[in-house]
Amino acid sequence: MIRFKTHRLREKTQGLYNFSDYKKASGKAFYGIAITILLLFVFIAITPILYLFFSSLKTLEELNSIHYTFFPKEWDFAKIGVVWTKVNFGQYFLNTFILVIGCVVCSIFFNALLAYGTAIVKPVGYKVIHGLVMLGYMIPTTLAILPLFLQIAALKDADGMPILMNTYWPLWLAYGANAYYYMLFRNHFEKLPVSLMEASSIDGAGNMETFLRVVLPLSRSIIGIVAIFSMTASYSDFLLPYLILQDDSKQTLMVKIFNLSSATTLDPSEFLLVLSLSIIPQIIIFILFQKQIMGSNANSGMKE
Repeated sequence: MIRFKTHRLREKTQGLYNFSDYKKASGKAFYGIAITILLLFVFIAITPILYLFFSSLKTLEELNSIHYTFFPKEWDFAKIGVVWTKVNFGQYFLNTFILVIGCVVCSIFFNALLAYGTAIVKPVGYKVIHGLVMLGYMIPTTLAILPLFLQIAALKDADGMPILMNTYWPLWLAYGANAYYYMLFRNHFEKLPVSLMEASSIDGAGNMETFLRVVLPLSRSIIGIVAIFSMTASYSDFLLPYLILQDDSKQTLMVKIFNLSSATTLDPSEFLLVLSLSIIPQIIIFILFQKQIMGSNANSGMKE
């Protein structure tokens, strides 16, 4: 392990701290202090999560006791299964999974398609479209919720019944019109070689065929980044799903947790366990894709 870390450090020749600095005594001291500070930050970051999980395994009497203990006196892991069945967690996880998959697909396809039009095809008026998207980017999301909800509720069938209420379609399409994802795709598409598009056009491919067979296969990295962002955002989204999904059988996990907070179905320790279970998928996603998440923020504004 030490040899591996030393080998990786020798490869570092740029930045604030490189291998030549590590050879000096002052450099080693700086390295040790930096590692200590980072470990302290890690401890501060994970302590609330551990506190939440350990508190959720405590009994109600132990949770309300004036004699505080960080760890539960008895580790009752069977409580997880009891709460899972009591809340019907599987149904709400399934609803959230359906929502997330649709949001990821729409986020990738529609935003990439619009970015392809303004960055590569460039039809008449593409600058106006790009300007409108940028103008929409300046409007806070919270301010757009009310007019968006009114439009969704106003769309009715011949019998006067709302068509999109209690469906996932408005939530999916809302993620398909995201200015940030559009800009990520557009910045990436502008870096693609123009010769590939010209070669595809010479071979007789249309714009849509070029988009599907040339542009998207060359954009797997940015597709992965947008998919991760969309996945985490849609999983934790609350306000619009709360307004649209009024049927309990279709509600997502975040909406159900909000409804449980005002109900008497669970005691405080069981509700803490619900919160602990709800954050596990996002923690797993971040651990698996942390390099893509952190790297995208650093490179989203760069252009070669």
